[in-house]
Amino acid sequence: MRRSAPLVLAALTAATAACGPIAAAQAAQAPAGLDRQALQEAITVHPGDDVAGTVAQVYGSGQTWRGASGDLVTGKHVKARAHFRIGSIAKPMEAVVLLQLSAEGRVDLDGTVQHYLPGLLPDTFAPVTVRQLLNHTSGLPQDFEGAPAPSRDDVIDHRFDYFTFDQVIQQTLRPKDRPWPGPRFSPGTKQEYNSFAYRVAGKLIEDLTGHSLQREITARILAPLKMRETSAPGRNTQVPRPYLPGYIPNGKGDLIDVNEQGGNPSSMISTTADLDRFITGLFNGRLLRPAQAAELRTLPRGADGKLLPYADGSNCNTGPDKGLACHGAGLTSLPLPDGSVLWGKTGSDLGYKSAVFASPDLNHHGAYAVGTASSDGRTANAIGNRLVLAAFK
Repeated sequence: MRRSAPLVLAALTAATAACGPIAAAQAAQAPAGLDRQALQEAITVHPGDDVAGTVAQVYGSGQTWRGASGDLVTGKHVKARAHFRIGSIAKPMEAVVLLQLSAEGRVDLDGTVQHYLPGLLPDTFAPVTVRQLLNHTSGLPQDFEGAPAPSRDDVIDHRFDYFTFDQVIQQTLRPKDRPWPGPRFSPGTKQEYNSFAYRVAGKLIEDLTGHSLQREITARILAPLKMRETSAPGRNTQVPRPYLPGYIPNGKGDLIDVNEQGGNPSSMISTTADLDRFITGLFNGRLLRPAQAAELRTLPRGADGKLLPYADGSNCNTGPDKGLACHGAGLTSLPLPDGSVLWGKTGSDLGYKSAVFASPDLNHHGAYAVGTASSDGRTANAIGNRLVLAAFK
C-alpha cells in the first residue's frame, strides 16, 4: 500500500523538512537576464547523480527558457515537452475549486467538515473548518497513519494500486488492523503539512458538486487556461508520450521504470508549460476573485496576530520566521533576500519530484520536474538548487 506524506524535496518552496533549496534561493539575486547556458547546465544530469532526467521552464526578465536533460538509464533523449506526474502540485488546484465554490456561495470556508460531511470524522475530533483543511492547520492524521512502512519491493509491487477518497478516508480514520488515530493537535493551533486533509477536501468537492474532482478541475481550471497536456487520469495508469521517465531501485538494486502507476482521484499528469500556465493563471485573475486569491497567500495566524508555530518546529520558514507557518491555502511562501516572496508548490510521486513557482507580480515564474533513479530525493534537491541559482543569478 502506498501512502502520501509531506513531500518537500524540491526547490523554490519553503518546505517542512528540507532547507538546502531555501538557502540556495536566499543566496540568489534577482536576474538581470536569463543565462540560458547556465540554466541548461543546472539541469544537466551526470552519471552518479541518481537522476534519470529533468525538464524545466523558467520565465524572467521578459524571457522564457525551456530545457531538458536525460534519460541516463536508457540513453534516450528527453523532450522539454515531456509529461510527468505532479504529485502535490494538484493541491492548489483542489484549493482553487473550493475557493471558487466559496465565491459562488456553495461553501463557507469557516464552515466545518462535520457540517458538510456529517459522520466522516470520528467523534474524537473537534470541529475542523474548510479553511483549516486547505491551510494545513486541521490537526487531522496523515494518510494511513500508523500503518507499517512498506518495503521498497512492496512499494513497487503495489504501484498500480488505486484508492478512492472514501477508501483513503476509511483506511486512515477507521482502520481494521490497528488503533484508530486521533487528532495530531487542536485545529487552528499549529500548522503541519497534511495530504490527508486534501483527501477530505477532494471528497467535499465531489459531495458539493455531485461531480468527480477530475471533472471539476477540468471545467474550472484546465479548460479555461487551455492546459491541454494536463489530466487527472483516474484509474488509467499510463502517462502520455513523450514522458519523463522515473525509476526507483528494487531490493536487488535493479532500476524499475515506474511512470505507469495508480494513485487516487487527485493524482495528475502535466508538463512544465502547462504548470506555468496554471501558476500564471493564479496570479493574473483568470481563476479567482481577489478575495479568494488572497487565501492562497494568507499564512495562518493565532488570536494574537502572530504566525502559527509549525508543528514540530522544523524549517517551514527561515530567518526570523523559522519554525513558523509557511503554507497558505494551497501555496507555500519563500521569502527572498530583497524582501520579495515567491509562492509555489512542490510535488512528489513515486519516481518524480517537481515544483512550480511565481512572484505575485509574475516577473518571475516557472516549473521543473526530475525523474529519479534512486530511493531518496537528495540529488533531485541538488538539481533544484542549481536551477534556482541559475535563474536568479
